[in-house]
Amino acid sequence: MTAERKDTPSVVVIVGPTAAGKSSMALRLARDTGGEIINADALQVYRDLEIGTDKPSAQMRLAVPHHLVDILDPEEPYSAGEFARRARVALADIASRGRMAFVVGGSGLYLRALLDGLAPVPRSDPETRARLEERLAADGLPALRRELEAVDPATAARLTPGDTQRTLRALEVYEVSGVALSEWLAKKPEEPPIRARKLGLTLPRAILYDRIADRIHQMIERGWLTEIEKMLVRGIDPTAPAFQAIGYRQLTRHLQGEYSRQEAIDETVRATRRYAKRQFTWFRREPDIEWFSGLHIDQALPALSHDMTSKELGLDEQA
Repeated sequence: MTAERKDTPSVVVIVGPTAAGKSSMALRLARDTGGEIINADALQVYRDLEIGTDKPSAQMRLAVPHHLVDILDPEEPYSAGEFARRARVALADIASRGRMAFVVGGSGLYLRALLDGLAPVPRSDPETRARLEERLAADGLPALRRELEAVDPATAARLTPGDTQRTLRALEVYEVSGVALSEWLAKKPEEPPIRARKLGLTLPRAILYDRIADRIHQMIERGWLTEIEKMLVRGIDPTAPAFQAIGYRQLTRHLQGEYSRQEAIDETVRATRRYAKRQFTWFRREPDIEWFSGLHIDQALPALSHDMTSKELGLDEQA
């Protein structure tokens, strides 16, 4: 047996649609390899959003170190750029200990911002954002949407009509810089790309959709509505960034009397299934992803863990 150093990425990215089992896969691989997990989910960063984000339990976080979990209050905005900046700091921290990093999440935009580098988009400006939020309250989202279509039609075409936070962000960038967000994003990234091994997890659509419905109903039974109600009673604004997410948005509208309980649950299931379809479409277009079936992942994990551990140690066994 000879030892030969291999040029192997120390960053592993696990992608795929929601409810496919990414978190469980990452936990097992990180535990087996002595690695650490970086959360790339846009909601698990928020404190107090526990049930509806399927956040890793305290026991899981004791077993394997997790980064970028519970770092923001629900009122604070979060973006792909902010994620990429924070994630690169976490990657450097993990690398300083000689450990493998597992980046786990379903946001293709967030992961692209991290791996490919960031265009030099202006950072958030609190005064401009506050002014836009006042206009949102006074004029409504459709008015701001029409303004975005006028100044940045490419971004407006990319966003769904009800995407409040991204509409505000695009208008904020334009007001601060005089340049459309789409033009900023077309510029050369400031950071060098990160080399990573990409693992994808998927399921047949019918099984995935059933899992989504089952998980949402389990979250309701565990007290998701009570979780939201407590935050509203505590004074969290219903328009807070965290409450614009799928599920939180629909259930908040139920608590405000706009939806019945069943209507809110049904719409959450439909919206989550649509989101999963968009995730699958996005990641299928990404290159260099090794795809695994969620139905057979338990059988594949031991070999994956062994492969990663051997390469991390730089060992190449030869007869």
